[in-house]
Amino acid sequence: MTTTTEQPAVQPLDDVIELDIAGMTCAACAVRIERKLSRLEGVTASVNFATERATVVGLGRDTAAGIEAVERAGYKAAVHTPGDDEWSRRATSDRIDSLRRRLTVSALLSVPLCDLTILLALVPSWRFPGWQLLCVLLSVPIVTWAAWPFHRATLRNLRSGSLSMDTLVSLGAVVSFAWAVVVLVGGPTAAGYWIGFGPTPPGADAIYLDVAAGMVTFQLGGRYFETRSRRRAGDVLTAISGLAARSVLLRTPDGVVEVPAARVRPGDVVVVRPGTTVPVDGVVEAGRSSIDTSTMTGETAPVEVLPGTAVAAGTVNGAGALTIVAERVGQHTRLAQLAAIADEAQRRKAGVTKLVDRISQVFVPAVIVLAVLVTAAWLFFGAPVGAAIGVGIAVLIIACPCALGLATPTALMVGVGRGGQLGILVKGQDALEASGRIDTVVLDKTGTVTTGAFAVADVLPVGALTREALLGLAGSLEQDSEHAIGRAIAGAAAAEVGRPDPVEGFEALSGLGARGRVGGRSVLAGNRRLLVEQGVTIPEVLDTAVAGLEDAGRTLVLVAVDGVAAGVLGLADDVKPTAREAVAQLKAMGLRTVLLTGDTARAAAAVGASLGFDETIAEVLPADKAAVVADLQRQGRRVAMVGDGINDAAALASADLGMAIVTGTDVAMKSADVILVRDDLRAVPDAVALARKMLGTIRGNLIWAFGYNIAAIPLAASGLLNPLIAAAAMALSSVLVVTNSLRLRNFTPHQSEHDLL
Repeated sequence: MTTTTEQPAVQPLDDVIELDIAGMTCAACAVRIERKLSRLEGVTASVNFATERATVVGLGRDTAAGIEAVERAGYKAAVHTPGDDEWSRRATSDRIDSLRRRLTVSALLSVPLCDLTILLALVPSWRFPGWQLLCVLLSVPIVTWAAWPFHRATLRNLRSGSLSMDTLVSLGAVVSFAWAVVVLVGGPTAAGYWIGFGPTPPGADAIYLDVAAGMVTFQLGGRYFETRSRRRAGDVLTAISGLAARSVLLRTPDGVVEVPAARVRPGDVVVVRPGTTVPVDGVVEAGRSSIDTSTMTGETAPVEVLPGTAVAAGTVNGAGALTIVAERVGQHTRLAQLAAIADEAQRRKAGVTKLVDRISQVFVPAVIVLAVLVTAAWLFFGAPVGAAIGVGIAVLIIACPCALGLATPTALMVGVGRGGQLGILVKGQDALEASGRIDTVVLDKTGTVTTGAFAVADVLPVGALTREALLGLAGSLEQDSEHAIGRAIAGAAAAEVGRPDPVEGFEALSGLGARGRVGGRSVLAGNRRLLVEQGVTIPEVLDTAVAGLEDAGRTLVLVAVDGVAAGVLGLADDVKPTAREAVAQLKAMGLRTVLLTGDTARAAAAVGASLGFDETIAEVLPADKAAVVADLQRQGRRVAMVGDGINDAAALASADLGMAIVTGTDVAMKSADVILVRDDLRAVPDAVALARKMLGTIRGNLIWAFGYNIAAIPLAASGLLNPLIAAAAMALSSVLVVTNSLRLRNFTPHQSEHDLL
């Protein structure tokens, strides 16, 4: 698995800041800001064009230096506040409003201008005195005021000695307009020509006022719809953070008062009224209600809660009032951790994104040089000046690789946001790439395929001890155990036998069981391996009892007292109700399913067969799970490991794709690529399907973006693309990429594999 090995070193909290950036127009802008920030002493930076945010390491608390560096590059910046996107949203809204105004004016003037120039070029006899001057007057507001965002960005970039995609647009508009003016004012009868009299100068029919106006209009339209679409894409992701309550009803000695959520501390008691959002992770103290958990897990069915039930921030209370004791608040809630993980997925750049950044640094200068060379070549081979300049303009316009810069981050942004709504968190591009390669899914049994809530179902003594005595000794030994099996035995003994006897010299033996002295007697409780290692003989009658319990799928604990086998306890661990369906869905996706467990081979085979697993690997100690994954990889398999995120960390880290099902509060698992926060095994195939859908969208975007540039530049250079068509195609390419990414918002679980790829 690549995720954990490529994680950057953890930085102190004060050493990492995020800046919201306003004014970026293409991937080259992000590269420029990155370079400006990274030139500060001891600073490294990463700028994401799609999210319009910079992650800066090394500034410490000197945020002013970072903001100043961004502003020197010609952009606006502000420190990002988690959960508060007001500054960036306002900046984006202002930009959208500005683009809308300029687009409206440009379109209103371009339509009559283009109609007029085309009509009078086709029917010269319809020309009227002053038509040329009218065309120029219509075009001036378009190529100046309407196109000012492109010109301003170009001037800003030139001052810093760099070029961007805006340079191509600005240069194309200026060259088109300038050539038209040259044609219109050229020749000995220029004065007469300007007022509509006298002979028409050579090449006057080849003016490019319509090209300049149309190009600006198309680019403004493309930029407007692209910016709106990117904001919609970001809204999907921002929605996760927006679930947090802003204020809280806090119970105090003076009564219930409304306070900001930031003032709540662990141990405080909060009141949640019907229909409002739960503001903290905590436990219900009083009241009964139903909780809508769809915002956290994607599950639409409400969950009934009563005193003692754990609830999470971001869920919505139903019809009853609740009193909740806060356990985790603020940035420590599960909701905050989900938002942090989703945000981290946006900040981490994929390899292809870094490649696009490098391309952007050299692409624009190369395109300008290419346009000049193409124009010169056409002139050299005898083409009219107007035709040669038209080809050069088409090359300038068509080549802009904005779609490349948007291909990966927009799909990732929308997909991660949609996953968060479904309780599926994909940490980054490397997880997507791994999801496309896996052919084997390994699922840990206890706590993943099963509930992990053990219950003693069978107590079978084989010696002189009675059933109660056997259970009592085992329960007394396990009273201090931290293991779920040990706690289940201790609980059953306390309920059936009574108060446990004191235990002396208790020792937990990882993967084997436990030993100690109870009432002066030496007691062992664990698996067969433990008893054999301690020299205990397993009688045939015990073997027979064990075989019967294994066939029933029980988890077994053998007990020996004073070195003699005394009996066996059979514990039931209920299979999760959706386990069989999840396994079937994984197999339908062409994946081999493997059940991994520490149970005996016979018991594991019974469970595996009942659920439809292709393979079962049993009697695996917790410490050996990673070795099993490595062995499967040596066999040539691409392995996804699914665990409960607690004792499966090493296996999750070593797998090609680690998936942690986390039902507690520790959702920020560093060892997993994908985190599933709903207690439903169907989340596993859903996560694979979502990751594959995201990966397919990214691939489609990149194929289009690369293919567009590869095909379009030769077409423009060969004279087969009119500059006006080139302008429309370039604008539409970016819109198409963003729109394709937005389709991920409609992803729904349990789709067929045919629909996913």
